[in-house]
Amino acid sequence: MTLRPATPLLDTVATPPDLRKLEAGQLRQLADELRQEMIDTVGTTGGHLGSGLGVVELTVAIHYVFDTPTDRLVWDVGHQAYPHKIITGRRDRIRTLRQGGGLSGFTKRSESEYDPFGAAHSSTSISAGLGFAIANKLNGVPGKAIAVIGDGAMSAGMAYEAMNNAEQAGNRLVVILNDNDMSIAPPVGGLSGYLARLVTSGQFLGLRELAKRFARKLPKPLHVAARKTDEYARGMAMGGTLFEELGFYYVGPIDGHDLDQLIPVLENVRDAAEGPCLIHVVTKKGKGYAPAEEASDKYHGVQKFNVVTGEQSKPTPGAPAYQNVFGETLAKLAQSDPKICAITAAMPSGTGVDRFAKAHPTRAFDVGIAEQHAVTFAAGLAAQGMRPFCAIYSTFLQRAYDQIVHDVAIQNLPVRFAIDRAGLVGADGATHAGSFDITYLASLPNMVVMSPSDEAELVHMTYTASLHDSGPIAFRYPRGNGTGVALPEVPLQLEIGKGRVVRGDERGGKVAILSLGTRLAEAQKAADALEAKGLATTVADLRFAKPLDSALIRRLATTHEVVVTVEEGSVGGLGAHVLTLASDEGLLDAGLKIRTLRLPDLFQDHDAPDKQYDQAGLTAPHIVETVLNALRHNSAGVEEARA
Repeated sequence: MTLRPATPLLDTVATPPDLRKLEAGQLRQLADELRQEMIDTVGTTGGHLGSGLGVVELTVAIHYVFDTPTDRLVWDVGHQAYPHKIITGRRDRIRTLRQGGGLSGFTKRSESEYDPFGAAHSSTSISAGLGFAIANKLNGVPGKAIAVIGDGAMSAGMAYEAMNNAEQAGNRLVVILNDNDMSIAPPVGGLSGYLARLVTSGQFLGLRELAKRFARKLPKPLHVAARKTDEYARGMAMGGTLFEELGFYYVGPIDGHDLDQLIPVLENVRDAAEGPCLIHVVTKKGKGYAPAEEASDKYHGVQKFNVVTGEQSKPTPGAPAYQNVFGETLAKLAQSDPKICAITAAMPSGTGVDRFAKAHPTRAFDVGIAEQHAVTFAAGLAAQGMRPFCAIYSTFLQRAYDQIVHDVAIQNLPVRFAIDRAGLVGADGATHAGSFDITYLASLPNMVVMSPSDEAELVHMTYTASLHDSGPIAFRYPRGNGTGVALPEVPLQLEIGKGRVVRGDERGGKVAILSLGTRLAEAQKAADALEAKGLATTVADLRFAKPLDSALIRRLATTHEVVVTVEEGSVGGLGAHVLTLASDEGLLDAGLKIRTLRLPDLFQDHDAPDKQYDQAGLTAPHIVETVLNALRHNSAGVEEARA
């Protein structure tokens, strides 16, 4: 007799209500199957691996204990939510992760009712969770909010701002601190797990409430002393004094991979009548997959990989990545300039600051997920005569805009902003796209904004920024590899606000294309196509969005029939500034046609970068079409005037 293999438990769990039908003793098997499903998925798609592996048991336990989606589960950052997606009705699409038309690599409201809040930037979960909890309280409807936040995200001040305001949510708010780096707590074990179950039990909480009622009848000094004794006793056994001071009932640390600990603690917290609760859970990033556990970065973000060996697909060797060009250039410049230092906000390898740190460890600062602090820290360094380079992704620099305005620009301090991931970023989608920095920086007095067209220009701009001591200066560059041009042995100091003509004759022609940034290659291709149609085309690399090279723009505008601007940024950037210049100087009065090509006024979903730029209309064919339409419109206008 041949025994048929048992149906995997994961096949019986499409959504959390299915999960809650299981016996508690079956959850270990389900977690193991869920972990393997995630490994197989990310091996196929690439993406974030280690963080999701670390929260498999926690994901199962939360959905088992709480009544999601009535109880609102908010994942901070969201990159660890792949297991959550698998058991919330999206398993059949999980291998479309981060692909065009597929699932997002982060939580996304439009994907599922189980994603009540979209998140891809850190430290937002407690604030959002508090909003859900208070809304339910005000409306008198059931439902708790569970915010899962990593220890790294706790380096951002916003988390503490939310906790400081959370007491009014009462027991409707549960915060789970997912500590996967052992950066806060000592090692956990059976004793701490026992204590966590004990202090969240109904018996303990009932006894504690009885003692509190009794203490209130005591004279005030004794009442205060009794309260402090209670907090101190639990603080000695459990830690968490800071969280207690912020109004949270602290529980932990507990083993985040031990379902026998997690389930009863979560059940006790769910049923407690106490106020907001913080559960300190210790997990291991990359848990259950040996290559991830052994890797220094725990396979945080990976390419497609061989599930058996863990070997990742290696990209074809080519031009160096922009971030590495920046990091290595800055490290070389710092050899002869002791005032140069580098600051990053939890992204040393992503910004190339790790290469600087290796050469100059005392002048490299990773401040954690604290962009506001990073900018003002840089401002303080600059005010004291240092030459700080603040290297932050464009999308994360948005979080520090007030500091850029108030602490840097108004005071005209020479902070250098190295803005990585400018433009569209492919699989990470709208939340990580660097769409807005030209607009939000070029509108500020005193600010200089540059953008290199290739990696050689990035070397020149890094050097130029190092010598610019008269005020703030920023240079933005994209994600990914450069164009393959040779890097200069000796960098050049660029003249501030001066562009260059790279093709054609600025003294006259039919079409002028003004490019900012790495769309210059597409502008050159468009010029080839226009020249083939008999349209003399001049291409300029403006280099600067602010200050504009007004003299060059004026010459091209007065000697060409059509001017097209091209940029990898939103409306309000280069094109808007060129149009303002043309309007102020009356350049439009003579019949000049100006067209601006920029990112569309929408949040573009994740896809391959080439497809994103095609969707945005920033490729050579789109430039050609724009020029031809402008010329047709001009011809039609002339014919109409003659008639």
